[in-house]
Amino acid sequence: KRVAEEGWGGEMVKNSVQTFGRKKTAVAVAHVTPGKGMIKVNGKPLELLEPEGLRIKVFEPILLLGKERYFSDLDFRIRVNGGGQTSQVYAVRQAIAKGIVAYYQKFMDEVTKNELKDTLIAYDKQLLVADPRRMEPKKFGGRGARSRYQKSYR
Repeated sequence: KRVAEEGWGGEMVKNSVQTFGRKKTAVAVAHVTPGKGMIKVNGKPLELLEPEGLRIKVFEPILLLGKERYFSDLDFRIRVNGGGQTSQVYAVRQAIAKGIVAYYQKFMDEVTKNELKDTLIAYDKQLLVADPRRMEPKKFGGRGARSRYQKSYR
């Protein structure tokens, strides 16, 4: 495994990839580097992610692929902002899944990358493909985007 390469000025550059996950207005950016298997979201360990009920959703890509096999020698630093709690959780899980695939594509072999990709997509396509649905803006004459105020013929 190559951990570092020589950069422009002769200095050593650490292997890293940056990927993002999106859900509604939440955006999570994952920075994947070689390390000791640490995964942090906004500076906090993944185990402390709130809400507790959705924590299992974030662990899905890790449990699917196996923590010891693929995640033990990589560090993930994830920044997430925008959206609500649920959207942020879904954005983080997508960033983790896309990050591991991108890292294996860039620094490891193509066969392993395709294996990872197939496993993730077979479980849930949302792990690698963003959901394009967005909120429709409210219009006049009603409470929301499509609903209208009631009409009465008095």
